[in-house]
Amino acid sequence: MPQSLANVIVHLVFSTKEWRACLAPTIRPALHAYPATVARNAGCECLRVGGLADHVHHAVRLSRTAAIATLVEEFKTSSSKRLKTQSPELGGFAWQRGYGVLSVGPADLDALLAYIDNQDEHHRTKTFQDEFRVFLPKYGTTHDERYVWD
Repeated sequence: MPQSLANVIVHLVFSTKEWRACLAPTIRPALHAYPATVARNAGCECLRVGGLADHVHHAVRLSRTAAIATLVEEFKTSSSKRLKTQSPELGGFAWQRGYGVLSVGPADLDALLAYIDNQDEHHRTKTFQDEFRVFLPKYGTTHDERYVWD
């Protein structure tokens, strides 16, 4: 086949270091808009970003040449630098070391986008940790609880 094609959609999620609730509603719009540029520069498409004070979700369509780890590193590094310049309270801001990345089929994309859009509603009754514990087996991902929450 002379042409390389890809339609790889992922749900990427990571939290602030030690789950600190430091992402105030006033800074979230700019923070959530920023990954679109990072993704575009990597040849990817950031379909949606959302989250709460202590974590962020991304729906990303990867380019056929994108490396997930490289994209995540760029999301985290560039957004962390940007946040640190936003206010003195964020001078020590950091993301957690790890991340979750789960594959999503095209038929499930609308559900993922709705989930990201409705973070406030989802987290009224469940913590993100509780919800993430449900995600992992649903997507066939095993984990060791001792190492998920740094």
